[in-house]
Amino acid sequence: MSARTRAAVRRVEAEHLWPDAVAVALSRFKCAFKQPGWYLSGPYESPGIEIEDGRYDLDEVLRYLPRGARADLGRLVARIDAEFERRTLPDPGWASEWTAGRWWWWRIREW
Repeated sequence: MSARTRAAVRRVEAEHLWPDAVAVALSRFKCAFKQPGWYLSGPYESPGIEIEDGRYDLDEVLRYLPRGARADLGRLVARIDAEFERRTLPDPGWASEWTAGRWWWWRIREW
C-alpha cells in the first residue's frame, strides 16, 4: 500500500474502528494462509476470534476510505478474498440477516 493509503487507513481506523485494525486483520490472514494443506482450519488465534472478523474489519475500512485509497487497499483485499475462497467451501445451509452481503461468513473451513 502507498503512504497515502496508509494515512487514509489510519484516519478511518481512528474515526470508525481502532488503531491498527487493518494491520491486525491482515495479520490474521497471513497466519491463516501459512497453514499447510489445501483447506483452512480454524480457529487461528483463539476460540471466538475468527479470520472472518478480520475480513469484516477490512470491509468496514473500505467503506469509509476515499476512492484512491479504497482502490489501493481493495487490490490487496481482492487477493486475500481469492485465496480465502480457494481454500474454503461454500456453506449454503448457513446464512442469517447479519451475514447478508458478507460472503466470507458463508464459507466452510474446518474438516
